[in-house]
Amino acid sequence: MPICTTRDGVEIFYKDWGQGRPVVFIHGWPLNGDAWQDQLKAVVDAGYRGIAHDRRGHGHSTPVWDGYDFDTFADDLNDLLTHLDLRDVTLVAHSMGGGELARYIGRHGTGRLRSAVLLSAIPPVMIKSDKNPEGVPDEVFDALKDGVLTERSHRTTKERPHPGTWAGRHRRVPAQRPHPAPRHRGAESCAGHVTIASYPPAP
Repeated sequence: MPICTTRDGVEIFYKDWGQGRPVVFIHGWPLNGDAWQDQLKAVVDAGYRGIAHDRRGHGHSTPVWDGYDFDTFADDLNDLLTHLDLRDVTLVAHSMGGGELARYIGRHGTGRLRSAVLLSAIPPVMIKSDKNPEGVPDEVFDALKDGVLTERSHRTTKERPHPGTWAGRHRRVPAQRPHPAPRHRGAESCAGHVTIASYPPAP
């Protein structure tokens, strides 16, 4: 099982498929690298190298109590890119992974990057405010946290999306089965919400 050991001893599991210029996929919460299975195959079939890791505390990576913050996630991503000695990388991030990607650039720069792709990502801000009226209300996040603490399986299988969320606006309802296929949930979340930034800017 391919593992990258971080500077603080956490084991980060990753998939590394194919040859060519690397494309690294960063998953959202509460998924893991399996959410990118179809996209990994697509980039490998197109002649690229596809890589997807499980964020610490997710999937096959080490469960953690401490270090569950964006600075740490960004440093873990840097450890992975350094471990694999990746250059000319395209980073692709969905949802929470977009925060990880943005923080990575803020902390480690763009020296290893060719481009960055944000798919329905959390940056620059998710919370509803006077300056961000389209954001998600605080009570939505409070309900998510309460649901996970009181009954995780209920939250993931029965809760209907809030009208302020992307899923709610498009009347998507999570699949009514104990463990919905992660790739379908990720694909539905990403549809139609793509922002691309290139480093350096593409000609």
